[in-house]
Amino acid sequence: MTLGEIPDRLKQIFDGISQIIEQTQPTVFAIEQVFMARNPDSALKLGQARGAAIVAAKVGGLDVYEYSARQVKQSVVGTGAADKAQVQHMVRTLLKLQANPQADAADALAVALCHGHTQQSLISMAGQASKTVRGRLR
Repeated sequence: MTLGEIPDRLKQIFDGISQIIEQTQPTVFAIEQVFMARNPDSALKLGQARGAAIVAAKVGGLDVYEYSARQVKQSVVGTGAADKAQVQHMVRTLLKLQANPQADAADALAVALCHGHTQQSLISMAGQASKTVRGRLR
């Protein structure tokens, strides 16, 4: 990859995410946190791509939520050590899809499901907080 290609690709990511935000009008943006890959160059490129996507979300006025791969897998599969096939299967099951989505699509859908589960849990906990006796949940 030449020096000029990376900035061009980052602009494509930014523009693509911006266009999706404009078309679909989401209310939030959830993304998987960066993990340390075996290849530092790949991890750096992934971090740059995530940065372009996050900036597009913020420019689009969205709140950004980040989740670790372990959090996503725990939320969707029930174990943070799940493999890609398990994530694909559970995404298919939870969303009642006819077939397993492609691995990258399953990962993106899993992040969205994780965010939904997390927000629902926080709402539930906030409701429980009003049911306290001497500072303890009841």
